[in-house]
Amino acid sequence: MNDPITRLREIMHTLRSPGGCPWDQEQTHLSLLPHLIEEAYETVAAIRSGDIRHMEEELGDLLLQVVFHAELGSETGSFDFDSICNAISDKLIRRHPHVFADASAGTSEEVLKQWDQIKAAEKEQTGQVRGYLEDVGRGFPALLRARELQKKAAKVGFDWPSPEPVLDKVREELDEVAAEIASGASERVAEEIGDLLFSVVNLARHHKLDAETLLSAANEKFVERFHQVESALAGDGKTLREASLEEMDAAWNAVKTGES
Repeated sequence: MNDPITRLREIMHTLRSPGGCPWDQEQTHLSLLPHLIEEAYETVAAIRSGDIRHMEEELGDLLLQVVFHAELGSETGSFDFDSICNAISDKLIRRHPHVFADASAGTSEEVLKQWDQIKAAEKEQTGQVRGYLEDVGRGFPALLRARELQKKAAKVGFDWPSPEPVLDKVREELDEVAAEIASGASERVAEEIGDLLFSVVNLARHHKLDAETLLSAANEKFVERFHQVESALAGDGKTLREASLEEMDAAWNAVKTGES
């Protein structure tokens, strides 16, 4: 019997072959992008849930995306699953000289510094040198990219020394949003709100928190509270569309009071 990864690759090859699945045969690298993003997020949600079986399932769905792209690459002779594995294996060995060679790195901070140095040297060798922040987090969700941009800027000393001045910056940006709203300059409001969001991400980072994770938790809290509002209204014989804003607001405040 074939090993599990070979079995998966053979199944994917069959799906793409003549007589296989029409949907799979139509896909391209670009058409698969929404599925890759969706599966990555679903994997994140499964990990956060702590449900091991669900995590296993979603990791399988995510792995399928890699195998699918590898199959597409093999059809054009550009790359395949083996070359993907070899490339990442070579990179891991190259960027961990403290494990596979004679370099030393005794802390996580030293490992990350060494990683960045090796990565920069690799880009120089391949002629990929660009602006310092040029390629940071391209394709990341905006909150995550903001954090990564801030982290990289901090590595060269461009950072606040402590969380306190970052909080002052958040207040400053909030005041600027209010000023633009008051002035009626609608084209400036969007830019100032963006600046405010960027500063909030920075505040989270300075407290060693991840804004993406915080917002995800806030989303889930909102969903749960709104569900309780819906249930409370249903107990009074009303649907969400039948209830007034005042009634929904009162139910919301009751839910918050119950939590505290």
